[in-house]
Amino acid sequence: MNIERMITMVVRMVLGRLVHKGVDAGIDYAARRGKPQGEMTAEDRQRAKAANQTARRAKQASKLVRRIR
Repeated sequence: MNIERMITMVVRMVLGRLVHKGVDAGIDYAARRGKPQGEMTAEDRQRAKAANQTARRAKQASKLVRRIR
């Protein structure tokens, strides 16, 4: 295995993790509707929790579809 392939492999792994964290942060921000945790009411927290659960299910479904293909 040459050095270029190893560097490419490492870069892809790192970028994949960064993109994954970015997507998770964006989904969390959208679920909270841009409000900080301290400003949220109990109803807002409940909605955010439901939105996060829905997003988690959607991510699991997309992973499953990728594995099947």
